[in-house]
Amino acid sequence: MKLKKYQELTIETLSRFFQEARVHQPAQAFNALTNEPEQAKRLHGRGGKYKAVAGLDGVPYVCLRLPTGGGKTLLAAHAIAIARDHWLERDYPAVVWLVPSDMIRRQTVDALKDARHPYRSTLDDAFEGRVRVFDMADFTQVSPQDLRANLCIFVGTIQTLKVDKTDGRKVYAHNEMMEPHFSAVSPNTRGLERNDDGPMKGDIRFSFANLLYLHNPLVIVDEAHQAVTGLAHEMQRRLNPSAIVEFTATPKGRSNILHSVTAQELKDEQMIKMPVVLEEHDSWQSAVNGALLKRTELEDIAKRDREAYIRPIILFQAQNKDQDVTVEVLRDHLVTVKGIPSSSIAVVTGSQRELNGIDLKDPACEIDYVITVQALKEGWDCSFAYVFCSVANISSSGDAEQLLGRVLRMPYATKRSDPALNKSYACLNSPRFQDAVKGLVDKLVAMGFEEEEVQSNIEHASPNMLDDFFGRQSRQKPSFDVHVDAPVVDLKGMETVAPYKIKVGPDENGKAKITVTDYPTPQEEERIFAVMPAKHHGEFREALEKYKTANYESASPAQRGETFVAPRLMAKVQGEFIFAENERFMNYHDWSLHQHSHQLSLAEFSVQQVADTFEIDLDGDRLTVAYQDQTDSMAIGHAVDGWTEQGLVNWLDGKVRDKYIGQGELIRWLGDVVSFLIRDRGIPLSSLMVCQFVLARCVQRKLAAIYETESQKVYQLNLFAPEASPEVSFESGFRFEEGMFAGVRLYRGRHRFNRHFTGNNQVPAFDGKGEDGGDGEEFKCAMILDSLDPVKHWIRNVAQHPNAFSLPRAKGRHYPDFVAELKDGRILAVEYKGDHLKATPEAIEGLAIGQLWQRQSNGTAIYSRVEKELEGLDMRGQILRAIGS
Repeated sequence: MKLKKYQELTIETLSRFFQEARVHQPAQAFNALTNEPEQAKRLHGRGGKYKAVAGLDGVPYVCLRLPTGGGKTLLAAHAIAIARDHWLERDYPAVVWLVPSDMIRRQTVDALKDARHPYRSTLDDAFEGRVRVFDMADFTQVSPQDLRANLCIFVGTIQTLKVDKTDGRKVYAHNEMMEPHFSAVSPNTRGLERNDDGPMKGDIRFSFANLLYLHNPLVIVDEAHQAVTGLAHEMQRRLNPSAIVEFTATPKGRSNILHSVTAQELKDEQMIKMPVVLEEHDSWQSAVNGALLKRTELEDIAKRDREAYIRPIILFQAQNKDQDVTVEVLRDHLVTVKGIPSSSIAVVTGSQRELNGIDLKDPACEIDYVITVQALKEGWDCSFAYVFCSVANISSSGDAEQLLGRVLRMPYATKRSDPALNKSYACLNSPRFQDAVKGLVDKLVAMGFEEEEVQSNIEHASPNMLDDFFGRQSRQKPSFDVHVDAPVVDLKGMETVAPYKIKVGPDENGKAKITVTDYPTPQEEERIFAVMPAKHHGEFREALEKYKTANYESASPAQRGETFVAPRLMAKVQGEFIFAENERFMNYHDWSLHQHSHQLSLAEFSVQQVADTFEIDLDGDRLTVAYQDQTDSMAIGHAVDGWTEQGLVNWLDGKVRDKYIGQGELIRWLGDVVSFLIRDRGIPLSSLMVCQFVLARCVQRKLAAIYETESQKVYQLNLFAPEASPEVSFESGFRFEEGMFAGVRLYRGRHRFNRHFTGNNQVPAFDGKGEDGGDGEEFKCAMILDSLDPVKHWIRNVAQHPNAFSLPRAKGRHYPDFVAELKDGRILAVEYKGDHLKATPEAIEGLAIGQLWQRQSNGTAIYSRVEKELEGLDMRGQILRAIGS
């Protein structure tokens, strides 16, 4: 399964941490990474100083924070290979995978054993299919051969290991079936628990816990928030972990949060259904009614959605047995009062498991309603759940956030054509609007979302009420209704043209009511009339023209049908002009790996055996690889007789495989690398085999440097060399239009922008201080840009967004913060840079490519890099100087 961008970044950050920790120790690596400007901004001050687990200072312990729906378990599967390659340096490590409940334990074991499941596929790809998965209770099934030649994962709950006394716990008990694992272990081995009594008193206990201790396992902690701090002393004495990686939405105070993912990233990658549409009701019966009506509406929409089968499900949260609206009361109400067939309802509580063995995504499944109290709060996943209905007061319901999280997952992780299917719905029993909103905000924050993100991702039938509650500028839009003497079904196609602006439903007489909630563009208007029966055009067109006339001045330029184009940078390659993107250049670039040296110098790789360790020079750092005395045979995994030069080459090929280099070419080059180290450098094969993971890292680094050299070469050759012929093209230019940044987090402050291209209510949030950047320098730059008379209109350009305007860099892309069209037709790109970022290599490269874009435009484009103050000019003066005013 291909990872989403935020997942790739999460794994990349973990990889960087392990690589740095391997050389500089975990605390130093953690503090260095989390203090990087971009990472510190992402962590929102959560990074802090590294806190080691008591007694395990040298053991890496980090937490990766992902909101509900972010795919934590999939990333945990990927993390094992990352730890193997960059920290553990063992082909087949042992892994202890801790989960918070028996339900999740069963689900995790089943998923990891299922060869078709993405979790298992990930592991099989990384470990050549040599994977064994065990429920921790079945530890006697593992053999010494399993541990030598396979990745072995032991899945258990935190309760399995968290004990003050080991008496009665099987994992700590002496078991004769475990004897083969200890046959080669020295009786003097430290750290192992020993038998307290009987004929073997004082001897090493043949226990599973001791086996784990010997194999120094990687510990994966999945949502077990109290696991690490609660297990500190037990792990130190009994588990002997090599590293601890926690995945959670809600880290605790002692967690070392290395990386944090935002809700917006999940939303951008179509992982979650947001915003959450809130309906508050003054009684539980009314909340149930609202949920049933919403499900019916969604079902009608889903039936028209031809992309994939969806059957919207309501998740009801009943009250506890000692309260009024119990599971039984709620179920009886649905059956006897609402006439819902009992076959459509499933109850899931501690004693009732009516979903066992049922596939809710099966089109033949009849279940449309699930009632629970808390049994589904963890470990239940059905993306068809769309409506969360709590008959309890959400502010006082301790389990509501976990249940609400069950309705956030997007079906098939793919956005639907109708926006109603891209949202979640919450029908809450709360007589006070303020209580319902506050309760919903609190629960979403408890699920790992940032409070400012939550505020931007709650909708209500009366938007002004939310704006007033959050202290935001009012965003009310004018609307109008047209009643048409026609069946609703005849006009439903209008919704697909402009789903955010047009709704069609029945009026009080059962006829069609068309509601227009925003100004349609000319293109949308044309398509609306194309799908609307011609006999109804007259009355609708008359109402629409009145609406447009009345609201023309308040409509944004984009809504009025205007567009503007930023010229795109092009380059002539092999006689034809192509978009100036370095990846495209590399596709045309003819180069060979054998044009580059295969010789790893002393500075790149130097190994010296000292007693039972190998000391390696690594770019000026000293790295030690040590034999593990009694566990040496377990760690190495290969008999010395089996080591061969070609075997090492093949192993390296699997570790450093590169998409830009053919496998045959890579293997030949790796053969030269190994041959040079053995024959010319005189390093024994046995030393290379013991240090093979470090060698792989050095080779990977050399390959990356080679590719970067070629990338820089082709970038300079096609854009900056004397013979280069870059041009800018309006014909192939980048077009700005309405809806291009739909769904991103918006600026919700009180300042009104009069010239933003997509309107004052569609300004993407800024980078900087405040919940939407409203207190930062970038925001101030936007205010100045908006106030300049030469500016016709401008747009906030969203970095990394697939629809954003960009200029090429040798590695990646440069996204100016703002793009504007001037009244004289020229295009202005503005990049704001704070003092701490203006001298970075990325900033220097961005300035160079921006200036090239301007030079090649023949006066039609301007690039302005703005600082807080430059050469005696403030931001306004710098922009005006660039414009020429």
